Amino acid sequence: MENFFFYFFAALTLIFAFLVIANPFSNNPVTSAMFLVLTIASLAGLFVLLHAYFLAAVQVLVYAGAVMVLFLFVIMLLDLKAEEERHIRAFGLGAGLISVGAIVSIFLISLLKAPLLSNPAPIVHGDTLALGKLLFNQYSLPFEIVSVLLLVAMIGVVLLSKKELK
Repeated sequence: MENFFFYFFAALTLIFAFLVIANPFSNNPVTSAMFLVLTIASLAGLFVLLHAYFLAAVQVLVYAGAVMVLFLFVIMLLDLKAEEERHIRAFGLGAGLISVGAIVSIFLISLLKAPLLSNPAPIVHGDTLALGKLLFNQYSLPFEIVSVLLLVAMIGVVLLSKKELK
């Protein structure tokens, strides 16, 4: 039964992630953001199957809650028109295909180098204290860098969308 739920949530994650990028239902970016919320919720289901309840809760609260509100705020602030068509330039298409190819090749190389039947036992079973210490001691700088980047992005959006004062 656990295998069924794993494949179910994995399929939902892949389908919703595809719909975030190539949305056939609407050209509105808000619908893509809503599909991103569904992708995050199905990822939280995968975390629950892994017995990582804290990470599932953080996934839903932080990403589906706070980050999606930030995304929607930026989308609404930019005031994108649904009727405006996006023109894909050859350089952007080529760069995108090259980067996707690089990511897929790195993924395949790491998959081939990984042992086939290794199932290491988890180090910590539901202990959020050890997880918090690990995140604070080893990963505090990346979190601070990401927070500064988000702040710079928000300031840039506000300045770009600022109307001329008369």
